[in-house]
Amino acid sequence: MAAEKENDCVTGETNDALKEERPMWGNKIQYVLSCIGFAVGLGNVWRFPYLCQTYGGGAFLIPYTIALIFEGIPLLHLELAIGQRLRKGSIGVWNSISPYLGGVGIASMLASFAVAMYYNTILAWILWYFFHSFEEPLPWKNCPLNNNGTGFIKECELSTPVDYFWYRNTLNISPEITANKDSQQWCLVICLVAAWLIVYCCVIRGIETVGKVIYFTATFPYLVLVILLVRGLTLPGAIHGLTYLITPDLSVLTQPRVWLDAATQIFFSMSLSFGGLIAFSSYNSPK
Repeated sequence: MAAEKENDCVTGETNDALKEERPMWGNKIQYVLSCIGFAVGLGNVWRFPYLCQTYGGGAFLIPYTIALIFEGIPLLHLELAIGQRLRKGSIGVWNSISPYLGGVGIASMLASFAVAMYYNTILAWILWYFFHSFEEPLPWKNCPLNNNGTGFIKECELSTPVDYFWYRNTLNISPEITANKDSQQWCLVICLVAAWLIVYCCVIRGIETVGKVIYFTATFPYLVLVILLVRGLTLPGAIHGLTYLITPDLSVLTQPRVWLDAATQIFFSMSLSFGGLIAFSSYNSPK
């Protein structure tokens, strides 16, 4: 019995030592910035303003705030708590809670992978436009000339130069889903590879590199939001948009769809159930 107890003590000390070997954040600022940077994404930039515009301006903030209090904050605290306590990723955490819940972690991983595929495609488009932004004049500023050089392309005149550049130059859309072999956008392929390489370089050494990169990736979106705010306030009709926001249409609150979209938006706004918050908190000390 004494030998068994001694072995149990040794095993317990070994498990504790293995837990302590897990990397940790360099400081608390890196951890906080990583959580903020993970939460602030495209869902905040374009989906939230769209929902406010669709559902009576500021009236949407009422169901959104209620969902934030009763849904968002409890789930956020749950993910951060279980990750920090068990010091494992999403799959390991749910397996530790119950083997029957391992599928929850796998689903989170697959959802994160799908989002990564989607976001990196957008990053490829961003790189494409970034490289073209050095041209003078900008290729999406004016309509291109026709083959005869006697006028502009009719399709561009019927739409806008921005739309024409997007559909015909960037995407090079075809009339059917089965594209020809010559329609492959190799420049976009290169941009997509570059986007994945940038992500790989950011996570190549785990939180050691993520902790350094997060100082930029977590703060830069706020700079962009400030720029968009200033730009939006200087556009014609900005005062009408602000008036629409601060004079809510409370009648829309009777629609169940408004409450459903508010509850759904919480997951986008706080990046819940993707497994990232669990992973970030797992690099904290259990205490």
